[in-house]
Amino acid sequence: MNIPKELRYTEDHEWIRVEGDIAYVGITDFAQKELDELVYVEVETVGETLSAGDEFGTVEAVKTTSELFMPISGEILEFNKQLDDSEGDDPTLINRDPYGEGWIVKIKISDKTELDGLLSAEDYAASLP
Repeated sequence: MNIPKELRYTEDHEWIRVEGDIAYVGITDFAQKELDELVYVEVETVGETLSAGDEFGTVEAVKTTSELFMPISGEILEFNKQLDDSEGDDPTLINRDPYGEGWIVKIKISDKTELDGLLSAEDYAASLP
């Protein structure tokens, strides 16, 4: 299973990649495998500032729907157009490349100290069944 060491993780299987005051958020390789083929991603929170743990969207697979939660506080700047049904409409991109082109949202970080509360790659791997 792919768990990049440079990312931080939540117990709810989101990852975050920080680039200055901006971060990209998606779901982990483990999560996409558990959900199986994704058919729809919904994010209606662009422009909103949310707190860590707040729901920012959902992913829908053939058999289930799962909520997406903010790993840290921040403003949702962008929803990945390649996943959006009004743009690229390719949610399976998450299945193929969860840590790269399959990112879900880009955020402006409110409080970088919240990153300290997230899991390292090693801790995330240890938390998996």
